[in-house]
Amino acid sequence: MDNALEIKGLSKEYKDFRLDNVSFEVPSGSIVGLIGENGSGKTTIIKLILNMIKKNGGEVTVLGKNKGISDIKNEIGVVMDEPGFPGFLNAKEINRIMKNIFSNWSEDTFFGYLKKLKVPDNKEYKDMSKGTKMKTGIAVALSHNPRLLILDEATNGLDPVVRSEVNEIFTEFTRDESHSILISSHIVSDLDRICDYIVFIHNGKLMLFEEKDRLLEKYCIVHCTREQLSSIERSKIIGRKENKYDISVLMEKSQVKSGFSTSPVDIEELFVFMAKEDN
Repeated sequence: MDNALEIKGLSKEYKDFRLDNVSFEVPSGSIVGLIGENGSGKTTIIKLILNMIKKNGGEVTVLGKNKGISDIKNEIGVVMDEPGFPGFLNAKEINRIMKNIFSNWSEDTFFGYLKKLKVPDNKEYKDMSKGTKMKTGIAVALSHNPRLLILDEATNGLDPVVRSEVNEIFTEFTRDESHSILISSHIVSDLDRICDYIVFIHNGKLMLFEEKDRLLEKYCIVHCTREQLSSIERSKIIGRKENKYDISVLMEKSQVKSGFSTSPVDIEELFVFMAKEDN
């Protein structure tokens, strides 16, 4: 399977932060979820992909090209945390502008998404709610026949009903195997539902890149007493949480001895366990 996006050894240094040698892919026809706590490096990765900032090292290949994305802008749809259209524009005026930017722009598709997402076409952008601004940005990103969507907190500000509808749109988009999505979100439960692969970034470092279903098969939560905990090799414990009555540890299923109580792990729990600094 071809990759829509390939990242190899990507690095970026700031005064107080370093994105350190990150590598992963977005296979064609897939949705890849980028997770990590605030400040972990998710938006830095997306800005590097889009050439919004200059990298210190590594290589980014987008739809087979690694010399910049200006010549393939028609094939990429982007939604950032703040879409950033001029405040005095309404959706009709945004449509007229986008017709002159994207050679593949489809008015019918754009107004179809506005109707589906209940976005008024005559309301100025500055007067829209945060959620309506995001829906406008999503409609724009989907309306020029892109092959790759790059979404940074694109469901931020949407209520659960609209998020569900937008997630269905994203899933439908990738039914075409030439279409792919990289999406970052702090709403991990959404990524758990729609993603094929998970990239976990913590403090600028890649913690894991794995097929989602493989992650759920590979790991489990072990519930134990303090005495039982002392019998587990420290190197086999990936993450740990303790309360007054119970100790829970994240482990690979293959490392769990018989006699221990276990439960399945979901992506959000995996994220929380792996991100804890006191592990």
